[in-house]
Amino acid sequence: MPQEDTRPEAAEQPEQETAQAETAAAPDGTVQEAIPVEDETPTSEQLRKLESQRDEYLAMARRVQADFDNFRRRNNASALESYDNGRASVIEQVLPVLDNLERAVASAQDETTRAGVALVVKQLGGMLDKWGVAVIDRAGEAFDPNLENAVMRAEPGEGKPGEVIQVLQKGYKLGPRVLRHAMVKVAAE
Repeated sequence: MPQEDTRPEAAEQPEQETAQAETAAAPDGTVQEAIPVEDETPTSEQLRKLESQRDEYLAMARRVQADFDNFRRRNNASALESYDNGRASVIEQVLPVLDNLERAVASAQDETTRAGVALVVKQLGGMLDKWGVAVIDRAGEAFDPNLENAVMRAEPGEGKPGEVIQVLQKGYKLGPRVLRHAMVKVAAE
């Protein structure tokens, strides 16, 4: 004689729900009821909300990506500027040494000493050229206060008015940046 299900839950469920419910057999052979399957087709209003939310998240992701790209660009520019500033600082400290070596060449009595120091000056000058340092030596050209400091005035007959007559101390540039202005003698106007 087959046994009937005498559980109170089975008697209370409407036939419609039990028809839509999925059933599964447990390993011990008993039948368990699953959650009823509902129609999950989204409505057009739900679709509009989901599309709006998707668009909002996509716009947010694009903003975050743009912010990160800008951050990376600023960081790279800052690192490059720091490198250039450090290089310029080292070069500025080397320039007085180069000046002293050039003075030693000019005043050396012994030819072998002069030749040896001149080789060091040449090597140091080659290193500065390699780093992109240019000498500001504008003798015979019009005075430019952006590149030179006028420390002496020549007599009116020594040259054209406003012309650099003599470079007393060389100036140096690193690209567009003036590391040291040239000290010059300028013809009087």
